[in-house]
Amino acid sequence: MAESRSTKAPTPMQINPPYGFQEIVPLEKKHKVALPKSRTLPTVFRTMNPIPVSFVEFVTASRDYPVVFISGDGAKTFMPMAVLGLAQQQNLFVLGDNTWDRRTYLPAYVRRYPFCMTRVSVDGQERPERVACVEKNALSDKGEALFNSKGDATPEWESLQKLLFEYEADLARTDEFCKVLALLNLFEPFAMQATPADGGEPLALTGMFRVSEQKLAELDPARLKEMTANGILARVYAHLMSLDNFRRLLDRRAAYAKKSGGDKPDKSKLN
Repeated sequence: MAESRSTKAPTPMQINPPYGFQEIVPLEKKHKVALPKSRTLPTVFRTMNPIPVSFVEFVTASRDYPVVFISGDGAKTFMPMAVLGLAQQQNLFVLGDNTWDRRTYLPAYVRRYPFCMTRVSVDGQERPERVACVEKNALSDKGEALFNSKGDATPEWESLQKLLFEYEADLARTDEFCKVLALLNLFEPFAMQATPADGGEPLALTGMFRVSEQKLAELDPARLKEMTANGILARVYAHLMSLDNFRRLLDRRAAYAKKSGGDKPDKSKLN
């Protein structure tokens, strides 16, 4: 009797790219990848605003950027984001040579590009494991091999892989951090508004959340002690102090306007 064989087509995997990525594919040892040079930014990051920051880098990022919280599901979950400009698709930290300003912190979200870790879904069910992926348009025959002829990782890929794994673990800590703040009902919506002194169009950024200082002050001492011990309170204070960096964004906006030919100083004021 002839052996029967299944003719069922293989189940396709669904891979959803992270924010800012276009199309990602699982990384294979045969792949060659065009890696960004130094702080040169791929096109996608030149107009990205805002950009995610994680638990470990929270305090450092707060020195240079306003760090706010964003929710994409009606204030059920939150993600900390560094604000890079005062308008959509405006990144004021990109210099004329398409590099990130060396005087400021370069977020890990950018440094890991074009790689990421993501989960895949099969038959609509998300798998628990994460897969190392790469931006498809970064694959190039002229790119760099990440594995040698024996299949061993190159030193460069070992370094990038370490960044990916550490960043992925830190994202889990970031998620827990935001869950604690949400469970304590500490978030409040706010908007940034600035009125140009020359009568131009008012500037406004909405859809942001911050930690309420009043609600924070009302927490019991035991809860505050716990938040201090696990590093949450330090990051809350860093976030609150970082909001003054909106003024620095106004200064950057004024500098960019002057450099591009504007003859009037920008005297926008925060409202």
